[in-house]
Amino acid sequence: MISENILTPLNAATPEKRLANLAELARSATFPETDRRFINNHIHTIYSFSPYSPTAAVWAAKAEGLATAGIVDHDSIGGAVEFLEAGKILGMPVTVGMECRVSMKGTPFETLRTNNPDQPGVSYMTMQAVPHGSIGMLQAAFEPLRQRREERNRRMIDNINAVLADKGVVIDYDKDVRPLSEAEVGGSVTERHLMLALARKLTERFGREGITGGLASVGVSLSEKQCALMQDTGSPYFEYDLLGILKGAFVSKIYVPATDECLHITEAAKLAADAGALFCYAYLGDVTDSVTGDKAAQKFEDDYLDELVQFLADAGVMGITYMPTRNTPAQLDRIRSLADSHGLMQVSGEDINSPRQSFVVKAMENPKFENLIDSAWELIRRENA
Repeated sequence: MISENILTPLNAATPEKRLANLAELARSATFPETDRRFINNHIHTIYSFSPYSPTAAVWAAKAEGLATAGIVDHDSIGGAVEFLEAGKILGMPVTVGMECRVSMKGTPFETLRTNNPDQPGVSYMTMQAVPHGSIGMLQAAFEPLRQRREERNRRMIDNINAVLADKGVVIDYDKDVRPLSEAEVGGSVTERHLMLALARKLTERFGREGITGGLASVGVSLSEKQCALMQDTGSPYFEYDLLGILKGAFVSKIYVPATDECLHITEAAKLAADAGALFCYAYLGDVTDSVTGDKAAQKFEDDYLDELVQFLADAGVMGITYMPTRNTPAQLDRIRSLADSHGLMQVSGEDINSPRQSFVVKAMENPKFENLIDSAWELIRRENA
């Protein structure tokens, strides 16, 4: 994680202030030598959920020796212009895009779970390599969808309050949740924001020392690994670790299905094409032990992956994104083979939601993934063409 004396000015209140602080810090900064193998095209920022502003994310990527980096916030591309400017200041090539959810209604996957832990029939997609002239168009297209998502968020907060009121835990959406986001300036409010607000309320109610018992009292059981995290009450990551536990174990108790906030996959494919972006499916794969700690062991798309990839290719999807350290070698070999056989571009990156996570994808040291390095530069070429 970036040191606080660096992170604080790079997470200042406005893009203008953040970029000015970056320019000032850059004058005396020294960075490690760039490693061409280290690329990450799936970085979240405060415009969805992250410890990092777009400016801070570029600094962190540069500080860890990445050759290039890409922003993909959920339901928002509001941080893209800042991300691009930060890249210019630090002399780092970057790429911009966004992540969204699509409805599979009326398709063979309408009732099946693909890559969404919370809801069957809704899939996560990315729009990569967005031409800079299309940023405003995409941001405007998702504005009503962000508003509808907030309406659903409020219903989930109502559910949390109904479940936990007798525990002395009550959350006010406008006071406790929305201020955690960049919703006022075009960011999205996600389930992670809801869980962060809940994590803070639970800590306030039970204290860090009592959080294990507090979680048990609200129906959240912990693994041995999670117990160890919660017993480390002095950890600077305590709040994020608690959030991850709640994301994996509590969301399902209060979840309200997403409906009209999701474009149909055919609508999203057309929007991406109109924007000149690369429309990609985000492969997840069956999870046994979650690397990030925020996903329960769960079956996803592997049982019908062949049929899914064929459907995606027919629906106008142009690429597959995947995370080399989040899947088994067999899973990776299979998705890479399917992408090749359907002429789909392969894009790599690992989502950054917590300060525990490194921006470096160490798996990229394996020559097997050389094609993903080439793809990263192709994204930059595409969006600047």
